Amino acid sequence: MATIEFMGKSFEVDEDGFIGNYQDGKCDEWVQYVKAQEGIEELNDEHKKVITVLQDYYEKNGIAPMVRVLSKVTGFKLKHIYELFPSGPGKGACKMAGLPKPTGCV
Repeated sequence: MATIEFMGKSFEVDEDGFIGNYQDGKCDEWVQYVKAQEGIEELNDEHKKVITVLQDYYEKNGIAPMVRVLSKVTGFKLKHIYELFPSGPGKGACKMAGLPKPTGCV
């Protein structure tokens, strides 16, 4: 694993840039780091809702939700989730939420 230094914090990440320890990713510094990497100008309430849903689901189930479930729980169409997270729900949104790299389609 590689180490990323950002805003005074260190994060261990895998080869795809996903955080190594979920608890380390539940901080504003990690969200700001991923936001910059994803090219997202500003986080709005919709971004935050997706992140919260992903974290809640992961904490209850130990995995990221399928896209269909994410869309249903947030009430956002898949197209809108891609507008919020240009690299997609599996890569951008899960990474920003501090989840490990999803094993299948998210």
